[in-house]
Amino acid sequence: MAASIRDFDLNGIGREFIDNPFPVLRALREQSPVHRNPDGSVYLTRHADCLKVYQSRAMLSDKTEEFGKKFGPGPLLTHHTTSLIFNDPPYHTVVRKLLAGAFTPRKLAEMEPLIDGIVDRMLDDLEDLGSFDLIPAFAMVLPTEIISFMLGIPEDYRAKLRGFSLAILGALDPVISPERLQAGNDAVAEFGAILAELIAHRRANPEGAGQGEVLDSLIFGEVDGRRLTEEELVQNCVFLLNAGHETTTSLVGNSIGILLDNPDQLRLLQREPEHIGTAVEEFLRVQSPLQIGNRLAGEEIELTDCVLPKGTYIHTSIAGANRDPAVFDDPEAVDITRNPNRHLAFATGIHVCLGATLARIEGRIAIGKFVERFPKLRADGPAEIMGLARFRGYSSLPVSVA
Repeated sequence: MAASIRDFDLNGIGREFIDNPFPVLRALREQSPVHRNPDGSVYLTRHADCLKVYQSRAMLSDKTEEFGKKFGPGPLLTHHTTSLIFNDPPYHTVVRKLLAGAFTPRKLAEMEPLIDGIVDRMLDDLEDLGSFDLIPAFAMVLPTEIISFMLGIPEDYRAKLRGFSLAILGALDPVISPERLQAGNDAVAEFGAILAELIAHRRANPEGAGQGEVLDSLIFGEVDGRRLTEEELVQNCVFLLNAGHETTTSLVGNSIGILLDNPDQLRLLQREPEHIGTAVEEFLRVQSPLQIGNRLAGEEIELTDCVLPKGTYIHTSIAGANRDPAVFDDPEAVDITRNPNRHLAFATGIHVCLGATLARIEGRIAIGKFVERFPKLRADGPAEIMGLARFRGYSSLPVSVA
């Protein structure tokens, strides 16, 4: 293993790593925690090092140069260089403040009964089925409905949302095929055109906003007299889809998968549902929907036992950091009562996930109600992991509840 770890290349990973990265991440953390890839980039697997990178304001998120080389001109490049996540202050500061209007305590309070109602209706439908694939039947539906409420997306378009999200996020993997690049460009273009129409309609009819909708606050909101431009509006709405759709689908799917693999924890949660809060945090730690982050060192940064020079391109292994024994007792074990739980699933620092509170609400309601409603929950066939390295989740998870 030592020789293979020395030769590890994040840009050359295959399906074996994607399906089960954790043994390799453990070996990297123990033998090469600041691992240099052949292209000169660095892959960090220790919690302390990832945390230091996230908390440093000298670490840059702007990917204009890198994405220009990776994507070439086109919709993907426009999206990923305009949306919130891959930008730095002062632009990041302004856009984050404008987007924050979507996640105020008042807006979140409006969302909670909506989420309750959506989950209850879905569970009523699933109860009659007896067995089903959890991902399309449950895990995908909740974020589709929530994002649709938030952006005022008509029902006709909702079936396309996960396909858009997967195509756009899939293009962020370390290595992508020409087909995946084309799919990502097509998804940004098609969803962007839909959003442009919705934005124009809401701009002309501001009084028509429904419960839970935030599109009006994005269109008309101001920070120091600054409003989002039309391009910024469209691309940051695409960002909201990506940030809240696939990750929530994976949070719900991964959580149920973890419980199926750990029946003692499933029974504990069913007996003592008050643990749902800490359970969600543990699910986020054990199988974080986002597995890899990136930063560019704007100046040199001192890590645990080395200094990375300015200009170093850094990959942060959220999955590796979340199983670091220096921070988590018995990190490979699942403990739904674990507290504290200092996982990095939502990152931290100025780029901490804007929708973290909403994601926790969705997870708490959806997972808690699901395991309560279905005490006979069990696996009903082989599960399949998505073929993505940066994002981890199931493409299929057959279950039986009868």
